[in-house]
Amino acid sequence: MKEYISAKDIRYQLANLKQLTFEVTDACNLSCKYCAYGEFYNDYDLRENKNISLPAAIKMINYLVELWNSEYNMSATRTVFISFYGGEPLLNMPFIKSIVQYVENIEVKSRNFVFSMTTNAILLQKNIDYLVKHNFNLLISLDGNELNNSYRVYKTGKPAYTDIKNNIDTLLQKYPEYFKTKVNFNSVLHNRNSVEQIYKYFKADYNKIPSIGELNNMGIRENKIELFRQTYRNTYQSLYQAENYEVIERDMFLKSATYQSITAFIHQYSGFVYRNYTDLIFGNDQKKSIPTGTCVPFSRRLFMTVNGKILPCERIGQQFELGMISESEICIDLDAIANKYNSYYAKFDQQCHKCYKTKACIQCIFNIPKLEEDHPICPGFVNETEFLVYKSKQMNFLRNHPEEYYRIMENVIVE
Repeated sequence: MKEYISAKDIRYQLANLKQLTFEVTDACNLSCKYCAYGEFYNDYDLRENKNISLPAAIKMINYLVELWNSEYNMSATRTVFISFYGGEPLLNMPFIKSIVQYVENIEVKSRNFVFSMTTNAILLQKNIDYLVKHNFNLLISLDGNELNNSYRVYKTGKPAYTDIKNNIDTLLQKYPEYFKTKVNFNSVLHNRNSVEQIYKYFKADYNKIPSIGELNNMGIRENKIELFRQTYRNTYQSLYQAENYEVIERDMFLKSATYQSITAFIHQYSGFVYRNYTDLIFGNDQKKSIPTGTCVPFSRRLFMTVNGKILPCERIGQQFELGMISESEICIDLDAIANKYNSYYAKFDQQCHKCYKTKACIQCIFNIPKLEEDHPICPGFVNETEFLVYKSKQMNFLRNHPEEYYRIMENVIVE
């Protein structure tokens, strides 16, 4: 089997990890209809109102500390985000406080630690002071106004909007500077809101630009496919239905799909952008080609689930675990991980060689249907005709908005 990545490559990524995310609990105080762990999906572990093991989480940290202090660490200084996810993480504050205390007392000279959390804000008020004291980056889940947010409900079916809104406003009033610099919003697009409505709501109420994401279209239960389709909305289509979509798109900048696409095009196809000095001297084509746009394991983050599973991120099905952490042992076999990825890559090698958009590919292997079969088909495949349409679209945008080229080049750092 061809080797695209090795255990050494994975060890390097762990030693230079950017984000460690804990699934603090699988419990939640809301019952959002489209939740990734809700009724639409079947690719996650059973929700049992379970909390993550503190000893196992500390064992995970210690494993990484050893790598951060090893010869594989290539960073003189690096910011590492210690992130808390759920379920609703604020339901397990004892764990969060214990991890924060532990991390603040470990010695890794080459690392600066920043804490972050994704929360539904239901328990925000009672924990505001602690979060501000430890300078947490907060990502609050909210879909817009009361109607826009009406899929976010308590388990009784009672709408949660008023409580969420009151808690956010309390945070804003009590700590305005913290709110300005440390609080951001994440909205899910669905059939009860639109990109325009979400944008206007956050701009007017908080002067913020939210991240707007579509519903995950993987792991859907067969008996929920039709309901999912009724709920799902496409961000491009929703944006272009707005009367002043160009203004919205320009203000959203890299939080819009268009600017993400343009940025990838400039950096991958212009031939004038270099990630580092080595690329400048020897060219961009020296890098080993890996099929699909899948991240090398742990190149962006490591996600530890409430059951101790190790995943490359929280956005993929939990059946794709790469290891396990328990209170007694760590089972992370880097050779086995490399072999697993190499077997997946091999399935798409021929497709990728024929694809015209390989340099700007964003297709994650774990979001490809029937991955475990012998010949899965990549939905991100682009033929020559489709690529020319894509290229023409990007060039027309830059031709019509030349100022945006300079804006992208001045603001975007590619790692």
